[in-house]
Amino acid sequence: MHSLSDNLLLSSYTKAAKLKLNDEFLALMEKEMKRRAIQSQKMNKKE
Repeated sequence: MHSLSDNLLLSSYTKAAKLKLNDEFLALMEKEMKRRAIQSQKMNKKE
């Protein structure tokens, strides 16, 4: 995950959420986004 740019991580998360991929995979991406302080509209709706 550390090698992904912020933009690529965010777009990957958005696509993965739309495709309803594995919840553990989405959680891993969310954790990395929080670590980097990246916000997503989909993440904000969950909170």
